[in-house]
Amino acid sequence: MGYPNVFPARRDIAANGAAPWLVLLLASLWLVAPAAASPTLIPGADLDSVRAWLIERNPELRALQAEAEAAQARVLPAGALPDPMAEVELMGIDPDRPSLMPGNVDATTWRVRQSFPMWGKRGLAREVARHEASAAGLDREAVALDLLARAEEAYVRFWHAREAVAVLDRQIGLLGQLEEVARTRYSLGIAAQQDSIRAQVARTGLQRERIARLAARAEAAAMLNAVLARPVDAPLAEPASEPELPLPAERLDQVLAMLADAGHPALQASAARTEAAEAAFELQRRARYPDLSLGFGVIQRDDRVEGYEVMLAVEIPLQQRARREREREARLKGDAARARSDALAAGLAGQLGQVWSQARAARDQRRLIEQTLVPQAQANFESALASYRVGEVDFGTLLEALDAWQGAALAQVGARRDELVAAAAVGAITGGVR
Repeated sequence: MGYPNVFPARRDIAANGAAPWLVLLLASLWLVAPAAASPTLIPGADLDSVRAWLIERNPELRALQAEAEAAQARVLPAGALPDPMAEVELMGIDPDRPSLMPGNVDATTWRVRQSFPMWGKRGLAREVARHEASAAGLDREAVALDLLARAEEAYVRFWHAREAVAVLDRQIGLLGQLEEVARTRYSLGIAAQQDSIRAQVARTGLQRERIARLAARAEAAAMLNAVLARPVDAPLAEPASEPELPLPAERLDQVLAMLADAGHPALQASAARTEAAEAAFELQRRARYPDLSLGFGVIQRDDRVEGYEVMLAVEIPLQQRARREREREARLKGDAARARSDALAAGLAGQLGQVWSQARAARDQRRLIEQTLVPQAQANFESALASYRVGEVDFGTLLEALDAWQGAALAQVGARRDELVAAAAVGAITGGVR
């Protein structure tokens, strides 16, 4: 898009009989120049850039993805037949002239044997592996949601620190203007010199607070880079706008109902592990039924085939106590998986209720400050400034009005931060349903 005239120019040159290497050079520049001009991807401009970087480059997610694929690779072998056994039996070895060559003994039996798990054991083993693979993949999704919430919280704090610094800079600028007004009034002999000095003292105090806000911004940037697995001092793009993290449109009871239906990946993973444990118990219960082994052999005497043999072997389940204990173990593992699933659901529901209340309270506070407190404080400051110009109020009253106005602006930004942080936590618990 940045090079619209390259191809027309190239066609003109070729038509005039220009050197072929020049045509190739221009074509190469057209292909390479857009890639060279594109800026390096740096997260931070918006939440989408942060999320994309996290999903694509976080090493923990890459490790979990590899583990999930490894678990998936175990599904097919879990239900495969055991490898067959090949046997050679030598009979009639001469003690005076011992030899292991088939032609130097009375008879040689060549035998192949294959075991066959019966009663659906192979299908159950594959089902166990399939549920475990599903749980591994869902574990990655659950960790991704948690990492996304942490990254969103760090990004919100990064944005908030910048907005707070902007409010302080505005207040510092207003104090400079008030200092000029006080100096002018002092030159006219209608105000004390102390007014100008008080404005300077207030500016110095705000500059100290600005340093603290910049330190908080650097801390939030380091937290965000840590979640993104980047160097803590790696540069971040400036936020282009206020981040958006809306709450679910449904009521809390509806969201809790969705959560109870295993909407969160962690709940789905727990359910998959429960199903794997139930299948493992059934597999262990069927171990009381014997497996079969079939064999086929060829009997060789000298250099000729003398006969064949067929073998059928059946396991004898004599170790009943050991088998019962293994069944008991599998049953208890299933009970533990179901209990963990219930505990996880209860814990997530409790966390959701907590962060939901925090988000709603922060939203109500932000709306109240935004719609009522900030306009009132601004009107109060403008009235105090006008009254100070004509000598109706003292400079202290004017400073108090300015502090109240800018304090309300900082409170508005802080409430928005709390609202966004709580919304990120809600999104992590509800499985991203927004």
